Amino acid sequence: MTPDNTPKKKPNKWLALINIPIQMGIIVFAFAWGGKWLDEKYHNENGLWVKILTIAGVGIAFYNIARQLKEINKMDNES
Repeated sequence: MTPDNTPKKKPNKWLALINIPIQMGIIVFAFAWGGKWLDEKYHNENGLWVKILTIAGVGIAFYNIARQLKEINKMDNES
């Protein structure tokens, strides 16, 4: 048997970049929806939970974007 000398196929970085806004939208929407649910459940009239969880969702989404971009740059520099 001969060893497999074919180069490893690199993942498409454009596919990862296209998915970033979709992931960000889903994260922010989920946190805002959760905040709205909490405000309705606990009868919070000023929408405090929506505001807090939406900001937290944006922060988590930005962290996720930074992590993914760092990984894409690392893969790009290896080649």
